[in-house]
Amino acid sequence: MSEPQAADQLALTGERTVPGIPAENYWFRRHEVAYDYILRRCAGRDVLEAGSGEGYGASMIAQSARSVTCVDYDEQAVAHTRRTYPELVVHQGNLIDLPVDDNTVDTIVNFQVIEHLWDQSEFVRECHRVLRGGGELFMSTPNRITFSPGRDTPLNPFHTRELSASELTELLSDDGFDIVAMLGVHHGERLKELDAKWGGSIIDAQIDRALAGEPWPDELVDDVAGITIADFDILRSTDADIDASLDLFAVAARY
Repeated sequence: MSEPQAADQLALTGERTVPGIPAENYWFRRHEVAYDYILRRCAGRDVLEAGSGEGYGASMIAQSARSVTCVDYDEQAVAHTRRTYPELVVHQGNLIDLPVDDNTVDTIVNFQVIEHLWDQSEFVRECHRVLRGGGELFMSTPNRITFSPGRDTPLNPFHTRELSASELTELLSDDGFDIVAMLGVHHGERLKELDAKWGGSIIDAQIDRALAGEPWPDELVDDVAGITIADFDILRSTDADIDASLDLFAVAARY
């Protein structure tokens, strides 16, 4: 997948991440690693990405899937995806009323989206409706415990409700899914070294300067721009404390 050129980039608003922006690279790679993790499991399957955003993830999946259909509510994002990734089928629509027939897809991908939705249960029921029996739902979302620690309301103004691992498990289980695995996204060794270098957290180093309106030092720009998906680890809850993860990553099956 080639990254869009500057003239073709979707505007960075804070609601979604986009490729090709050095200062955004940490967040982009933290999202991208989830797509990379599922590529083999999407091979030869009919895939729906519910909340496809910029479209880069669906384009990655399309390299091995039998078909990829995208649904997103934002008209500008839909137009950008159609223009930038012509191999994809893209619909503009509401995720709680998916423009997809019953029992027609093998896999649903929903990465960094559920926290934006007001009616999360209705969306999960829609996923159950359109999946074939035995189909899989891959869902990632920021871990409420580490993303908005000690808060009842999310720090991100675009988020309506963030979830812990137990809350995500309950949401999916109550609406007809078996939890195959609850995974967590963590910093790998190189990012742990960068955390130590930047006073304990490279995330805070970026956020603090952004909130203060301060320019980033060249060294921070270079460190962030150099991050790759290999710098993140996706670990099972049996191998690492799920409540300490950065993002949650659920693998669920329709029964």
